[in-house]
Amino acid sequence: MTSSQPNELPESDDTPHFELISDEAENAEGILYVGIDLGTSRTSIAASNGVRATVPSVVGYPKDVVGQKLFGRSVLFGDEAIEKRMSLDFHRPLEKGVLKGTAGEAGNDGDVRAARDLINEIIRRARPRKDEIIYAVIGAPAEASIKSKSAILEVARESCDSVMICSEPFSVAYGQEMLEDVLVIDIGAGTVDLCRMHGTMPEDADQITLETAGDFVDDQFAAAIRESNPKAQFSKEMLKGIKQRFASVAEEMEPCNVQLPVEGKPTELDLTEELRGACRAIVPPIVDGLRKLIATFDPEFQDRLKDRVLLAGGGSQIKGLDIAIEREMHEQLGSGRVVRIEEPMYGGATGALKIAHDMPEEYWERLK
Repeated sequence: MTSSQPNELPESDDTPHFELISDEAENAEGILYVGIDLGTSRTSIAASNGVRATVPSVVGYPKDVVGQKLFGRSVLFGDEAIEKRMSLDFHRPLEKGVLKGTAGEAGNDGDVRAARDLINEIIRRARPRKDEIIYAVIGAPAEASIKSKSAILEVARESCDSVMICSEPFSVAYGQEMLEDVLVIDIGAGTVDLCRMHGTMPEDADQITLETAGDFVDDQFAAAIRESNPKAQFSKEMLKGIKQRFASVAEEMEPCNVQLPVEGKPTELDLTEELRGACRAIVPPIVDGLRKLIATFDPEFQDRLKDRVLLAGGGSQIKGLDIAIEREMHEQLGSGRVVRIEEPMYGGATGALKIAHDMPEEYWERLK
């Protein structure tokens, strides 16, 4: 990697060789290593057998025998669950990237069951053999509490033989093999995770979690529509679909002309400014978080961090977001360079898979 390649971050000086590869783990037979990005909006998996899969993080259970007969099964996932949600007990078991509760807490058993079924389903989609044991690394928000991580471990252990939790932005950096003098921005639906990498495992002071993420954009978008078109009718799923198609912070963006019901009649509305404003609202908090991580770093190396900012996660697909963050960094911090990873939907999962591969076999044995 060199600075002459325009789509890559400049190489830092004296980059260390940073590997934990175990020959036993790399060549082990009968083990399926998986990396899982367990997100509020989507859950993705990358497996050592080459399979990758992603599914919206929603689970539905038929409300009665009519639904059971209609669907022919007791649980639906992802897009199918979203489409049939009026006939289902519908669950989004993750909030801000962590489980909404733990087993036994009042009102949380449904979400815990849904999280357990979701993890089981995403592992099933990785197509493990019946004779394989499963070693999993699961990404969690940078500042997830010990209780939240324990809850994820508890539900995952029913589907996996051994599980470990890692910071989502760390898994992104690890997958890109960029572990020194890098700032990672991982934008999900529930959280934006910022992480400062400097050749060691990140500590608490190296990480910041913000809640101004994809769901925040949806809320801002909804509020703007209600103000400009108070009679328009829409659901969260409708707004998510519009956002996924048109989201942009660019000065010149594709016009967001869509049809929404107005008092029951489909009506074409121009929501370009409402959507652009909602998307732009996440930029200042991100740059403020970057500023805090840069300002508390060794001053000799602060410029390196500014010039090596990695943008990842589903929210990174907002058109022009990398340029908007760069522009705000130049205004607030004097300089900055942002590069978007090539596969934002799988950046966390593939990084977690690499971590799983690189962990020595004896480490996995201790986790069982």
